[in-house]
Amino acid sequence: MSKRHPRVHGLFNIDKPSGMTSHDVVDAVRAIVRERRVGHAGTLDPLATGVLVVAVGQATRLIEFMMNHDKVYRVVIRLGVETTTYDAEGEVVTQVPLPRLTEADIERVLTAFRGRIRQIPPRYAAIRHRGKRLYEWAREGVEVTPKPREVTIYTLKLEAWTPPDLTLYVACSAGTYVRSLAHDIGQTLGVGGHVKALRRLASGPFRVEDAVPLDVLRSGDWRAYLLPPDAGLQDIPRVDLTPEHARRVRHGGFVPDLPISPGERWARAYVNGSFLAVLEWDPQRRVWRPRKVFSDEPI
Repeated sequence: MSKRHPRVHGLFNIDKPSGMTSHDVVDAVRAIVRERRVGHAGTLDPLATGVLVVAVGQATRLIEFMMNHDKVYRVVIRLGVETTTYDAEGEVVTQVPLPRLTEADIERVLTAFRGRIRQIPPRYAAIRHRGKRLYEWAREGVEVTPKPREVTIYTLKLEAWTPPDLTLYVACSAGTYVRSLAHDIGQTLGVGGHVKALRRLASGPFRVEDAVPLDVLRSGDWRAYLLPPDAGLQDIPRVDLTPEHARRVRHGGFVPDLPISPGERWARAYVNGSFLAVLEWDPQRRVWRPRKVFSDEPI
C-alpha cells in the first residue's frame, strides 16, 4: 500500500527564472510538493524574472485577493526597435536609428506616464477578448482592438540611460502591462521600443529579496520556504472572533458588526490566533458574512 502524503497548504514566494512560463512554475511546484491544487497569483511573461506567488492546497482559494496587489518592477527598454510582442521574444516590426536623446528628454516624456493613465494591452496578452485570449487572435492573424484600461503608475524613475537601453523602476497598480508601458514610452519618444529585460521586485507584501529560486526549492527542504495561507492578506483588516462567533462562521452564519473601520469590504478572521476565514461586509443587513472558511481541515 502506498504511503499517503500529508496535505500541503500555503504560499511560496518564488524567484521565477527567465524562459519559463508561470504555468511551468506551477507544474514544477506541483511535482515538488505532490499536491494537485496549485496556482499562481499574477502572471509573469516567460522573459521576466522575479516574484511569482504560488499558492498550494487550500491557499489557492485566496488567490483572488492577491491578484489585486500593487507591483514593483525594474525594466530595461531597448529603444529604437519595435516588436510584435512588445518584448525581446517577438519579431522586429520597425527599427530606426536613435537620435541624440538626453536624460532630460526622457524625463519630459516620463512625466506623462505617471499617475492614472490609460493603456491598451499588447496584442500578445493572456486576457480574453470576444471569447479568446488576445494572443490566440494574434496567432491567427486577426486584428483586434482591446479596450483601453485604466491603471496607476505610482512611481516611474529613470535609473539608467545607456543608449539604446533605458532602465526604469516602476511601481504600479495590478493589471498594468509593463510591455505596453515600454511600447508607449518608445512611441512618445518617436523611436519605438520594447522590453529587453523585466524583473518583478515586489507583489504586495512579497519581496524579491525574500524569494526562493526554483532550483533551491527543488533541491532543498521546500517546507522551510512554505508561508502560511494568510501571508498575502496583510492588507485586509484583521479581527479576532469570540468562540461563539467562530462557531457561527464555521457553519456559514453571519456575525454582527465588528470593530473594523467603516468602508472596509473584507476582513480576515482569526480564532485563538489561528486563521479561520475571510469575511465580507453586507451593507444591507449590516453584518459580516463568511466567504472563505478554512475549517474543514487544519491549515
